[in-house]
Amino acid sequence: MNVKLKIFRFDPKVDKEPHYDTFEVDAKPTDRLLDCLNKVRWTIDGGLAYRMSCAHGICGSDGMTINGVSALACQKLVRDYPADKEILIDPLSVFRVVKDLVVDMEPFFATEKSVHPADGITLTETEEGKEHQQTVEQRSQFDDDIKCIMCACCVSACPVSQIEDPAYVGPAAIVRAHRYIFDSRIKDMLERLQIMDKPHGAFSCKTYYRCTLVCPKSIQVTKHILEVRKQILHELRTKNHVPPK
Repeated sequence: MNVKLKIFRFDPKVDKEPHYDTFEVDAKPTDRLLDCLNKVRWTIDGGLAYRMSCAHGICGSDGMTINGVSALACQKLVRDYPADKEILIDPLSVFRVVKDLVVDMEPFFATEKSVHPADGITLTETEEGKEHQQTVEQRSQFDDDIKCIMCACCVSACPVSQIEDPAYVGPAAIVRAHRYIFDSRIKDMLERLQIMDKPHGAFSCKTYYRCTLVCPKSIQVTKHILEVRKQILHELRTKNHVPPK
C-alpha cells in the first residue's frame, strides 16, 4: 500500500520559514512510521533530518508529533492511521527546531538535572559492609518512574508547557523527582520537595492528563505529579519542615 507522509521541514541555515514536503512510500500495514521515514531518507531525500537509535521504544530518541499527538515513530504502525489520508509529522512542540524533526533537547535535560539538590543524591547510612535494604512495597512506590526513557513526549503534549507557563519544569522532571522522593534509600527528601514547591514546579500542573495519555511507557505521570504535591502539603506545609542547609 502507498503511504503519504506530510513532513515538517526547516533548516534555519537556509530557510526563512518552515514548510512541508509530501512523500509517498510503499509500506505494509505492520510497518512502523519510523520504517517509512527511513524509506524517505534512504531512497528519496537524504537530507531529511530526524533522530533514531534503537528503533524499539527503548532509547526514546525518535519522539515527534504525529497527527498532532506526541509519540515515538518506532511504536506507531501504518495501520494505526487512516489509509486514505496523509500522515502529518511535525517535530516535538515546545523545543527549538535544529533541523526538520530534530529539536534541541538541552533545555529538557537541564530540567531533569534541576530536580536534584546541589549536593546531588545522598543515600541513607548503613552499617559498614552492608547494602541498602528495601522491601518490595518500598520499591513499588517508584517502580513506575524508572521506566521513563526521557523522550520528552509528555512535555511536548503538555498545555502548560506549550502555552500557560513555558518556565514550567515539566511532567518528566517531576516524575524524575518522584523517583527519588519516594525512594527509602534517599535521605534528602525534604530538599527535593522544596525544589518541587518552587514557582513553575509541581503546582503549575493543571492535570490535563495529556502527559499520561502520550507516554510511550504507560507511566502514570499525572498520578505521580499529584503524589508529589500531596507530599509537599504533608511534609512542608503541614509539618512546616525546613530542609537542612
